[in-house]
Amino acid sequence: MIVLASQSPQRQALLNQIGVAHEVVAVDVDETPLDMEPALEYVQRITLAKVWAGQQLAPALPVLAADTCVVVNDAILGKPEDEEHAVRILQLLSATTHQVYTGIALTQDGKAHYRLSNSQVRFRAISEVEARRYWATGEPADKAGGYAIQGRGALFIEHISGSYSGIMGLPLYETGQLLANVPGWSV
Repeated sequence: MIVLASQSPQRQALLNQIGVAHEVVAVDVDETPLDMEPALEYVQRITLAKVWAGQQLAPALPVLAADTCVVVNDAILGKPEDEEHAVRILQLLSATTHQVYTGIALTQDGKAHYRLSNSQVRFRAISEVEARRYWATGEPADKAGGYAIQGRGALFIEHISGSYSGIMGLPLYETGQLLANVPGWSV
C-alpha cells in the first residue's frame, strides 16, 4: 500500500491500471513558478513539495506524488484561469511542438526518490472557435497546458514522442522504476 499525494482521477486510474494499491491524500502546495525559474527546476520543486506534504499526512507509508508542466518557447503554461486564458494557451500551442515534463517522486525510508519524464507533443493548427468550443466542454479547466490527451484534447494532437501516461500526469515507466524498491511490490 502506498499513498498518492494527488486527487487527480487520471493518476488514480493509472495506478489502478498497473495494480498499485493506494489511498489518496489531498495536499496543498503553491504551484506558482518563481521568477525566471527554469521549467525543469520548477517541476522538480513542485513534485518534491507535494511528496513531502503527503509524507507529513501519512508518515507510516511510502508516498507518491507527481507534477506535470507544459512548456512552449521556454514558458511554463499552467492551468487556465478562465476562458480567455485557455484560448490564449491553446493558441500558443497551435501548430507547434511543446514539451511536457512530469516529475514523479516517492518517499521511502525518510528519503525522496525523483524521476522525470520528458515528452514532446505536436499540435495541429487550432482556430479560436475550436479553442472556445473545447473550453465549453469543461475538460481543459484543470489541466496543465489547458488540454487532456486522454480526452477531447487528443483531437488536436498530430504526434507525440515520449510517454503517453507521462503526458496524462503519471509516467508509468518511471513509476515502476520507483516502486521497484518498495517491499512487496512487483509487476
